[in-house]
Amino acid sequence: MSGFRVETFLEMMAAERGASDNTLGAYRRDLEDASAFMDGPLEKASADDIRAFLSDMAGRGFTPGTQARKLSALRQFFRFLYTEGMRGDDPTGVLDSPKKERALPKVLGEDEVSALLARAEEEVHAAAPGSEEHLSALRMQALLEVLYASGLRVSELVSLPVTVAQRDERFFVVRGKGGKERIVPLSQRARAVMKQWLKSRAGITQFKDSHWLFPAASQSGYLPRQVFGRELKALGARAGIASAKLSPHVLRHAFASHLLQNGADLRAVQQLLGHSDISTTQIYTHVLEKRLEELVQNHHPLAD
Repeated sequence: MSGFRVETFLEMMAAERGASDNTLGAYRRDLEDASAFMDGPLEKASADDIRAFLSDMAGRGFTPGTQARKLSALRQFFRFLYTEGMRGDDPTGVLDSPKKERALPKVLGEDEVSALLARAEEEVHAAAPGSEEHLSALRMQALLEVLYASGLRVSELVSLPVTVAQRDERFFVVRGKGGKERIVPLSQRARAVMKQWLKSRAGITQFKDSHWLFPAASQSGYLPRQVFGRELKALGARAGIASAKLSPHVLRHAFASHLLQNGADLRAVQQLLGHSDISTTQIYTHVLEKRLEELVQNHHPLAD
């Protein structure tokens, strides 16, 4: 009978929700795995039975992510049984999903960021002044320097107003998620490169009056973040950095991690990144833990 219920559920998923063959196969495997664990038919399982199944998976070394996926299949199955009147309750309704460990962000080392910035600068000097290659290289250098100096989200970076460069200030205000404003820093090097870009940008007739610092012939009027991401990966490849390791968001992570490695406070980094909740910034605590360990090892009189 259990097999009949599963088949009926899978038919519904295919007919009403358009589930693909791969999705249906995954549901079938997860439900069969659960059914094999149960003493009785799967459709009669209690909340305690399902908890025991999850505990057994944990004991077998399944990751929290895999446990959560299998529980999701069970939730769908029992919700179907309840909705169709095949069962009077849903035993998964009182179960919490297994906690997934938050993945650590990909981070570039300081040497890798330095190599990336150096390559961007080399390509500016290698191109003929005023050429399309020179403009493209200078724009990339400005984007990189501003991103690494400020830790902006890529959407915030590409949509910067031109006034940020015109004011030549050490800090500027950016409007982030939820319309919240925050103050972000600009290094002297970033400001200098922006000035060079601004000067060259003025020579592009179609963009010289644009409101945006990085204008483009796009619907928004500024450089699409996908274009920046693609060009960044290409630059990284020329600098010897694997494309899978590099993205604008990785550079934002590098900004935060390198600040913490060099003594910055977690709360300060939270404000600079524009995180509304400190828990979001705490993905970087592994950096702090490493720094504290080194601090003890280097300065404690009883350290090894």
